[in-house]
Amino acid sequence: MNVENFWSHYAEAAKTAFGFFWKAGWAFVLGYFVSAMIQAFVSKRRLTPYMGSLDFKSLSLSTLFGAISSSCSFAALATARSLFQKGAHFVAAVAFMFASTNLVIELGILILIFLGWQFLAAEVVGGLMLVAISSLLIHLTYPEKWVTAAKKKLDESSDFEDDFDWKKRIRSRMGWHLVGHKFVMEWKMVWEEILIGFTIAGFMAVFVPGSLWAKIFLINAAGTMPEWLRVLENALVAPFVAALTFIGSMGNIPLATVLNANGVLFAGIMGFIYSDLMVPPLVAVNAKYYGWRLALYIAGVMYISIVATTLILHYLFAFMGITPESARAVSDVAQFKMDYTFWLNLGFAAVTGGLIYLHRRHLKEHVKGGMDHQGGLTLKRVIVYLFIALLAGGLAAQVMVGGAG
Repeated sequence: MNVENFWSHYAEAAKTAFGFFWKAGWAFVLGYFVSAMIQAFVSKRRLTPYMGSLDFKSLSLSTLFGAISSSCSFAALATARSLFQKGAHFVAAVAFMFASTNLVIELGILILIFLGWQFLAAEVVGGLMLVAISSLLIHLTYPEKWVTAAKKKLDESSDFEDDFDWKKRIRSRMGWHLVGHKFVMEWKMVWEEILIGFTIAGFMAVFVPGSLWAKIFLINAAGTMPEWLRVLENALVAPFVAALTFIGSMGNIPLATVLNANGVLFAGIMGFIYSDLMVPPLVAVNAKYYGWRLALYIAGVMYISIVATTLILHYLFAFMGITPESARAVSDVAQFKMDYTFWLNLGFAAVTGGLIYLHRRHLKEHVKGGMDHQGGLTLKRVIVYLFIALLAGGLAAQVMVGGAG
């Protein structure tokens, strides 16, 4: 690749990353707005007593609660720990953890936009299947001594809010101030992962050749080896590819679109999407909460559950004749034009402004001076700044290439 081609590719990669941001902007605002309202008006304390046993009702409530909670992977782990600490059964806490990263509304909207309705249907059906299979595996292999040790490891502090009357709160001014606050805090937890994930996806879409994906997922082996073996290989490899990207939360959806455009099998794409909790930073967080033995046990259960779920989904969708074709080009998704996306982004930008105003009102009422307390400069923050500089350089390259043209 000569210098001129490099700058052209660099500009295109940045443009693709911004295109992903543009396409998903309104969906993020809608999803986190709904999540903020649920967090503000639904009490965790009242739900926890119903999650204390290992039965269908407890697991169902755990799955439902996870589906209406935050989609931030780190928040999911923290809340699952709190539920376990406050009396939820370990299996129910894990069910909540898996549901909160695979069944939340904002993830569904993003999958619909980037990948289509078949993948959305698979996400819902497979998400429920993933919870069921993982719960069964833990029930059969329950490491009682490890769980007991983890229970002792957790401190006795509580991060649950007091009980409240949701009917009164939803009619109160302060209740909606809290919604704005929850919305802003959600963004503070996820914006770094989203920026990293979308930027990586944009650059991988341009710079990573299709031949590499073909080698990893045996794409060119179609017709020369049994199809069932290719499906199995895709299901087995996809979680490791997801882990190597270090992308949690919803930042992996654009990269799943890249895999889709390069011809990766349905089982591989779904396995990649389900594996956001297997990235090393999240496994390390679980280790901090429960110890390394239990953290690796959870990761192992999730890996087996993901492989089983994706294989069942692949053949179920094939039997029903609704398997998505791996042909949706990235350029069809990451594009700028005057369509519904423009008007939705415009409308939800106004919604964002209103929610930020409510957040500031909340701070004035509850925080001295109304100021947010920012953390120090972490390694992840340094990486984020580097990615911002990378995107800025891509815009400059776009201007340079455009001027040269």
